[in-house]
Amino acid sequence: MADRALERATAGFDTQDRAWLLELVYGTLRLRGRLDHLIGRRVHRGLASLQADVLDVLRLGAYQLIEMGGVPDYAAVSQSVDMARAEAGQGAARLVNGVLRGLGSAEWDGTPFEQDPAGYLTTWGSHPRWLVDRWIARWGAPAAQKLVERDNSRPGVFLRPVGVGTGEAIRLLQDAGIAAQPVEGFPSALSLPTGTSPSAALAVVPAVVQDPAAGSVVDYAGLPAEAVLADLCAAPGGKAMVLASAATAGGRVIAADRSIRRMARVRENWQRLPVMPVYGIVADARWPPIRPMDGVLLDVPCTGTGTLARHPDARWRVGPDELRALVKLQREILQGAARAVRPGGVLVYATCSLEPEENEIQVELFLEDHPEFALEPGSAPASMLDAQGRLFLLPHVHGFDGAFAARLRRR
Repeated sequence: MADRALERATAGFDTQDRAWLLELVYGTLRLRGRLDHLIGRRVHRGLASLQADVLDVLRLGAYQLIEMGGVPDYAAVSQSVDMARAEAGQGAARLVNGVLRGLGSAEWDGTPFEQDPAGYLTTWGSHPRWLVDRWIARWGAPAAQKLVERDNSRPGVFLRPVGVGTGEAIRLLQDAGIAAQPVEGFPSALSLPTGTSPSAALAVVPAVVQDPAAGSVVDYAGLPAEAVLADLCAAPGGKAMVLASAATAGGRVIAADRSIRRMARVRENWQRLPVMPVYGIVADARWPPIRPMDGVLLDVPCTGTGTLARHPDARWRVGPDELRALVKLQREILQGAARAVRPGGVLVYATCSLEPEENEIQVELFLEDHPEFALEPGSAPASMLDAQGRLFLLPHVHGFDGAFAARLRRR
């Protein structure tokens, strides 16, 4: 994923250079559909005729020209031409020079939203057509437009303190020159000022970096502090750490994920936080090697269509085939996890997707196959619950990432 690749690539950069590069790369990924439309109208043989490296150079250059006002036009064009020459020769350099010089004063020349909502949201809105069509069919064009606009905004940075209250965390951050603010409607979340390094904040206060929507899943779950719990899709470990921070002496939290590398991230989080021990195991959630537990949390792999502002590359990586494959995997995980819940225990199924096949339909099919489980409401404001008491947050409605969760009690 882009965030991990960029974390490795910018490890030795100073703060200013790293911020500039992150803006360039994330911005280009976010607006790739818009940039491709503008570039494509200026490449006579179309985008398909371009080498992949040359197209990427054009996208990066176009983003600097159109969105990054602090970069002089001549510098963006010159740098892009040099990169194209190094990657593909003098012919590519001439093409990049011509296209970008034509883009310098370009205005939007596509079809207006009122005439073709899906076309507009695909090009100017920079979203894949298959998603746009689904969202328009489900919520209508105006709501889909609001969702697309939200996805194209820069997401905030949020912390959830672990082991200290939010008031104490705010004081500690203020003493370090970081003006954190509480988040209305999410009492466990703090918002950091734009441009704040999460690492700098984590060095001051014990916390996990967590969007309020993701944090609301743990609050909604309402798993008892004295219970024996398992988070079977745990990495990178934020939810498991929150569960462990609330555990009493009789409670226990097991965190599992299917790769050693991913479990290493869980261990890193546990080692730096003042929480009860978290017992880590490498295991596939479809076949959990644990006895039946009081509570099981499943934050399953999903398309992530509720987090496209935070992970802009996901919109270009996921398509209908991936959706179908993930739905199948989620069903297998649910089937396996059901065996790890004791009678009277709770199974919490969660995603950061907006798609019904991954959310409400998945839960309904599971309940048809498992009459020993029953849906029961969790803990959340009514504005965050659907008619059946399931958690459902929408980015364009609630202002944060998307999230879904269902609380299932074994009879």
